[in-house]
Amino acid sequence: MTLTMLKRKLTRRPGQRAVIAVPYLWLLVLFLIPFVIVLKISFAEQELAIPPYSPLITTDPDFGRLNIALNYQNYADIFQNFWSSLSSMLNPFSDSNGNNIYLLTYWLSIKTALTTTFICLLLGYPIAYAISRANPSIRNGLLLAIMLPFWTSFLLRVYAWMGLLGHNGIINNYLMEYGIISQPLDLFYNAFSLNLVMVYAYLPFMILPLYTQLVKMDDRLLEAASDLGAGPIKAFFAITLPLSKTGIIAGSMLVFVPAVGEFVIPELVGGSENLMIGKVLWQAFFDQNNWPLASAIAVIMVILLVIPIALFHHYENREIEEGAR
Repeated sequence: MTLTMLKRKLTRRPGQRAVIAVPYLWLLVLFLIPFVIVLKISFAEQELAIPPYSPLITTDPDFGRLNIALNYQNYADIFQNFWSSLSSMLNPFSDSNGNNIYLLTYWLSIKTALTTTFICLLLGYPIAYAISRANPSIRNGLLLAIMLPFWTSFLLRVYAWMGLLGHNGIINNYLMEYGIISQPLDLFYNAFSLNLVMVYAYLPFMILPLYTQLVKMDDRLLEAASDLGAGPIKAFFAITLPLSKTGIIAGSMLVFVPAVGEFVIPELVGGSENLMIGKVLWQAFFDQNNWPLASAIAVIMVILLVIPIALFHHYENREIEEGAR
């Protein structure tokens, strides 16, 4: 932290401190407290009781002392055969994904989320750029078209894709009716349908941060680059892309983080071969009634998500410090 940043923090007014305290209070109430509760449950044992887990702290009636019982078996089950399963998953010549279902599920969730984020970036960047360069009179209408799907229930939109991609869905019926194909295409309940619907659902989360960043860009920078002999492609990579880094990172985080824990889309259109962590959590909580194991799975998932979020905030703080110099 620089001396300027430290002086700025020490000279903040009470009103500024109150405004800054709001997000920290929000983080405390909606993240830290629930996370501590889940973390506590993850070290308990499953029991046939209400709630269905053992207490961590008990009182000895004879001596009146507190006993703390921490159970690490839930984490041991998750990391069982970790290295052998990891080597099998990373080996392109291996026919097996290993026998650690939890590691496989984490890997499939992260891979699906990364694929979704990458495709959303490829599609969302030109859309956001076009909207930011559109005539101001139609710009709001274009943004409204991007946000319009949010006015419809998320579940209904996923069901609509089921009607489009199904074996007897609209797309297959249309292609067969006009003789383009002789038998229905396998468009549903596979990786294709999963990635397609995931991109559809999260694309607006990529477009809006990119648009917010691109619309603030000064057009005179591109004009100056053109006067200096830079072509459109060179000007894009030298000016536009670096100036939109914050929007790219913010949009990627808004897509990646919820996509990792997505439950509805994999459940409805993904199929059994595309098992993601949200489904595993559901099964552990509600089918097996094993709250400690489900809590341990959730804790590890949160830790995996905190890493990119922490890197993003580190990048933001560095940008702020460089701008303050």
